[in-house]
Amino acid sequence: MSEVLDLFCELAALPSPPGDERAVADVVTRYMRDCGLTVDEDDAGPRVGSNMGNLYARIEPTAEGEPLFFCAHLDTVPPTAAIEPVVEDGVVRNAAGTILGADNKSAVAAMLEGTRRVLAEGLPHPGIELLFTPKEEVGLNGAYAFDHTRLRARMGYVYDQAAPIGTVILGAPFSQAIQVTFHGRAAHSGMHPEDGRSAIAAASRAISELRLGRVDELSTANVGTITGGTAGNIVPEWCTFEAEARSQDERRLADLIQEMQDAITFAAGVAECDVETTSRKSYRGYRFTKTDRAVALAAEALARCGYEPVYELSGGAADANVFNERGLECVNLANGMTDIHTPNEHIAVADLEAMVDVTLALVDAARA
Repeated sequence: MSEVLDLFCELAALPSPPGDERAVADVVTRYMRDCGLTVDEDDAGPRVGSNMGNLYARIEPTAEGEPLFFCAHLDTVPPTAAIEPVVEDGVVRNAAGTILGADNKSAVAAMLEGTRRVLAEGLPHPGIELLFTPKEEVGLNGAYAFDHTRLRARMGYVYDQAAPIGTVILGAPFSQAIQVTFHGRAAHSGMHPEDGRSAIAAASRAISELRLGRVDELSTANVGTITGGTAGNIVPEWCTFEAEARSQDERRLADLIQEMQDAITFAAGVAECDVETTSRKSYRGYRFTKTDRAVALAAEALARCGYEPVYELSGGAADANVFNERGLECVNLANGMTDIHTPNEHIAVADLEAMVDVTLALVDAARA
């Protein structure tokens, strides 16, 4: 197997659901130390509820130019069975019927192998920083907990988009989460139903009035969980549901959240229930242009590797959202992973190897 394929399979075989990334962190730490790097692990672990902190390493520049940072996350969505990476017809899959973990371990492997080659081959570079985070899948928690002022580079990349190589993400949405709890009145459902006030009925009415799915060309909304009641013969006195809304346009998001809150308040009034609504920002969106330095550099590197850049907006977030919110330029590049978060998740060996070349091309293009 190639170096990057061997490393990816080693990482993928280690389960690392959010909060339990320690085994993978130890392999990544050992790999960087074997490359002669000093690895610093911060104290983010206890603060975000993980058994690892952010892993950070810096390589001092050997040439003039723009230093770069590369970031990938070590957690995956929780696997439901063992992970047994196998290569079939040039594609890495999981033989055990759950996720593979290409999201985001394929990026980890490509960044590490690219860095190893820079060092082993003595390639000139303007400075490289590596950052590997925990608990990205549940809210970008590791990246938010990292002290970004430690980064010397003002420009960086994540490879965290399930699309063909060559896809450059110009923007990602703003997102807000809502937790709604209706409080009704319990009563025996057979003897005194008229004395009750059904919190589930109130929640159901509210949800039926929400515009869910793709709301418009820039916005989406979803209700993800609902729980309530105590028994089948009791009018339910409580019901909670969790929802979210996303939009590429911050003003549209604010309008959509207000629309949802209005529907919730109205439903509570009709059902004669009280309602508590908690809304919180999940993450801020961002938008690049094709002429922004980090985007132009990515286009140049991709072209050197034989890829025609394709520009898209993402419907999801990545650690890039955090760094862009904090004033850095961080571009998300697709790396060929497919059907992520499903038992059919896979990635081509050729794409794993190609992203090593893209990493090297980015580093070279950043030289003055």
